[in-house]
Amino acid sequence: MPTIRIIVDLSQRMLYLLEDNIVVRGFPVGIGTILNRSPEGEYTIINKQANPGGPFGAFWMGLSKPHYGIHGTNNPSSIGKRVSQGCIRMYNVDVLELASKVNVGTRVTIRN
Repeated sequence: MPTIRIIVDLSQRMLYLLEDNIVVRGFPVGIGTILNRSPEGEYTIINKQANPGGPFGAFWMGLSKPHYGIHGTNNPSSIGKRVSQGCIRMYNVDVLELASKVNVGTRVTIRN
């Protein structure tokens, strides 16, 4: 069974899915604003929820940092920009693909 993990590169505004430390997929993301930066560090996915409603799009994956997560969006034009309150935003089709490949407990590294 491969080791699955996620790296979010804030400077590239990309989320990378890795299997055994090899990038298998990259996704464009929206990140936190200058005032509400996305938190750098090592986290894990602690919960997953389909159709969370509101601005969270088609899927929510909560991080071990309270109030932060990786989620879809109801505003696809925000992807690639500094627009969120610190969460990592993805296109809905992308967040659904990612959610199907990761489990609760998956390691998430957010770096600049």
